[in-house]
Amino acid sequence: MDNLFKIVSNLGSPKIMVVGDLMLDKYVWGEVKRISQEAPIPVINVSSEDVRPGGAGSVIANLKMLGAQVLACGVIGDDSYGNILLQILKDMKYDVDGIIVDKSRPTTMKMRLMGHLQTAGKGVQQLLRVDYEKSHYISKEIEQQLNVYLNEKIKECDIVLASDMNKGLLSDSLLKTIITLCREYKKVIIADPKLTSNYSCYRGATAITPNRFETECATGIKITDNDSLHRAASKFVSDLALEYCIITIDREGMFLYHKNGEGRVFPTTPRSVYDVTGAGDMVLSMFGMVIGEGYSFEEATLLANIAAGIEVGKIGVVPISKDEILNELASENNQKSGKIKTAEMLENILKEHRRKNDTIVFTNGCFDILHVGHIEYLKFARKQGDLLVVGLNADSSIKRLKGPNRPIVSEEERAKMLAALEDVTYVVLFDELTPMSIIKSLKPDVLVKGEDWKDAGVVGQEFVESYGGKVVLAPLVEGISTTNIVSRIIKKHSQNESLHDTVTHIH
Repeated sequence: MDNLFKIVSNLGSPKIMVVGDLMLDKYVWGEVKRISQEAPIPVINVSSEDVRPGGAGSVIANLKMLGAQVLACGVIGDDSYGNILLQILKDMKYDVDGIIVDKSRPTTMKMRLMGHLQTAGKGVQQLLRVDYEKSHYISKEIEQQLNVYLNEKIKECDIVLASDMNKGLLSDSLLKTIITLCREYKKVIIADPKLTSNYSCYRGATAITPNRFETECATGIKITDNDSLHRAASKFVSDLALEYCIITIDREGMFLYHKNGEGRVFPTTPRSVYDVTGAGDMVLSMFGMVIGEGYSFEEATLLANIAAGIEVGKIGVVPISKDEILNELASENNQKSGKIKTAEMLENILKEHRRKNDTIVFTNGCFDILHVGHIEYLKFARKQGDLLVVGLNADSSIKRLKGPNRPIVSEEERAKMLAALEDVTYVVLFDELTPMSIIKSLKPDVLVKGEDWKDAGVVGQEFVESYGGKVVLAPLVEGISTTNIVSRIIKKHSQNESLHDTVTHIH
């Protein structure tokens, strides 16, 4: 894990071309409370909508989030969806010179209706997907325009990724052109293949990344164990003159096979799966990033496995940052608890919880010398919602609040102890004297403070209540505080010293 941590930390900005089926993903969010009287279907009361790049656009967005220089190559329609997608890519500073407007087809758009279901305990479920698309192959004229661009740009890239969703862009002839150019300029090309029984169009690529079902369809081999994985991957590599084959095998992880006959399963870490949408895009993106930076396919497989695991824990297709991957690696390597986050990381994480309609509870404190009063307080806070975020005063903040002799326990140790508690979901440190800044950043649904703050006023109360949140005062355990514990320790120590002096004097 130390090596992987170092790789991700040192990832630079490789120049990566992504050529593939560009789409616009639209998410319609709402709540389902009843069944329609017109038909046995759920009624969704829409609360919000958002649009994101999909298909090859998802790969592009992933790579940009990871820090790559991305060249986008594909087609869009001459329509509003195409304009929206192109504007999103331009706003995010992508190179879009390789995107051609094809007036013979609409921009592929996938609209997903995402409902919070009362019967599922507020869980989010995809109720319906509506596709707007035409999947006929591009014309010779459009293909020729793309060929001109590819001839000019592939030689400048560190790696080329082909994202084939079978929407008409990657014809056999265009794939042949791409693979031939990559071989001519000695560039790695990795293809995420379409669902088909004939993979001859990918012949000569460096590697392909089919999933289990796609592998079974293309090889006729049922994937049930290591032997069947070896046979299927060997068939791909032999028939298509590949260097590598990477088969994604769902919750079991990934299988990496080299043309020398060596194959290995890279198991994934068990985790809650909320949505598998975008996992394949994340795998292709991570391979592009890691191989593009000159690392091995083995290292890329390990990191792609981790990144895909993070992706399936999110609702919808959401790009993953380096910080999220580093935090996952740190957690697995016991460098620090995976619950300890930066404010920036938490903002993104809480977006996912909000999509699941989770109630976010926030409290804060110094938590210097963890005691039973803290434990009861945190148990109470956790019961006010679905997850508990604890804002922890950093050492510098405590010194300004309580004097130069505090804290007694360092911020790193205090954060780890809090993270070890079952009731605590996330821990975030802050340097300010008050948690106001972190509260404004995270916007919790419930703010919890001890009842001793009733008269003094709870920091952040007015802000939280301004958007419909609430403040809850927690009961205190009488006579228990860090100050009291420190006083008892000093008193006990003084008594022992006095007794020692008395005994010494007698002797």
